[in-house]
Amino acid sequence: MDRSFDHPVAIFKHSTSCFISKTVLRNFEKEMENFTGKTDLYYLDLLAYRPLSNRIADDLGVTHQSPQLIVIENGKAINNASHQNISVDQLL
Repeated sequence: MDRSFDHPVAIFKHSTSCFISKTVLRNFEKEMENFTGKTDLYYLDLLAYRPLSNRIADDLGVTHQSPQLIVIENGKAINNASHQNISVDQLL
């Protein structure tokens, strides 16, 4: 999250075993093909890194969801979306 003080950072959290999560991720990746913003994007596999996902949610004060896109700027969550509400438009 320290990087978010230099430029926006986004975390896409998803479950690799969930059909809905896989579908949302695939659609988001298609949108990302045309993204020209300055946001650094990180993908987080919830099955492999659940403790890290929980810590991110706690540190940022957001409710854990999956799939979920969290946009962070200056150490704070400035946008938080889940499921079909996830869009590249939320990135800066």
